[in-house]
Amino acid sequence: MAKKIPLQPENFELESTTVWDFPVRGRWATHDAKYRGNWSPYIPRNVILRYSSEGDTVLDSFVGGGTTAVEAKLTGRNFIGIDINPLAVDLSVKKCAFEYDSGVDISILQGDARQLPLDKESVDLICTHPPYANIINYSDGIEGDLSLLSMKPFLAEMGKVADEFYRVLKKDKFCAVLMGDTRKNGMVQPLAFETMRLFELAGFKTKEIIIKQQHNCKATGFWKTNSVKYNFLLLAHEYLFVFKK
Repeated sequence: MAKKIPLQPENFELESTTVWDFPVRGRWATHDAKYRGNWSPYIPRNVILRYSSEGDTVLDSFVGGGTTAVEAKLTGRNFIGIDINPLAVDLSVKKCAFEYDSGVDISILQGDARQLPLDKESVDLICTHPPYANIINYSDGIEGDLSLLSMKPFLAEMGKVADEFYRVLKKDKFCAVLMGDTRKNGMVQPLAFETMRLFELAGFKTKEIIIKQQHNCKATGFWKTNSVKYNFLLLAHEYLFVFKK
């Protein structure tokens, strides 16, 4: 008989340092790794529990595979999920369809992170994992899909996202954004810190810079061989920025 998947993680403890490492990505409720590039549920769970309270409203405007949505439901937070890709919206709705009476509202809809259908200062926490420019293309040509943009135009649009996040977040509340870097012609492209700067220009203060170690990256064997051949280090971390309004 197959082991029953638990609704909550076993032996969970909040992270207490600025280095987070989850060798096992997490398997509870409806979580899985089928949506390419989705984040470990340990990340939104830590963010939600540390920076919000039960009954608060959490926003993820790059909802993707629904990981944040599931964690909001499991931790008793109201949730607004938005994605420009209708396939992501449908998947996230299905991910949240399990029975669990937390008495919260879960709303997931198609929309644009640069033009949120929300009132000013209407959410208590933003917890999101945007695409890393065009490292992974999440659609075949949906207008407004930021995952189709190279670094420079991507950052121009992320500036608009930062402005919208600042508008809809309540004063003294927090916004957590996971972002990674890339390489071009052998040189590191500091996408993460460029993104951090955009959020600071929008008015946010940087409360934490967390290093999140990466595991199980695709094609690691191929890139490991080439890293020696062409003398470059493999990018094995991402940055989780926690901003305060």
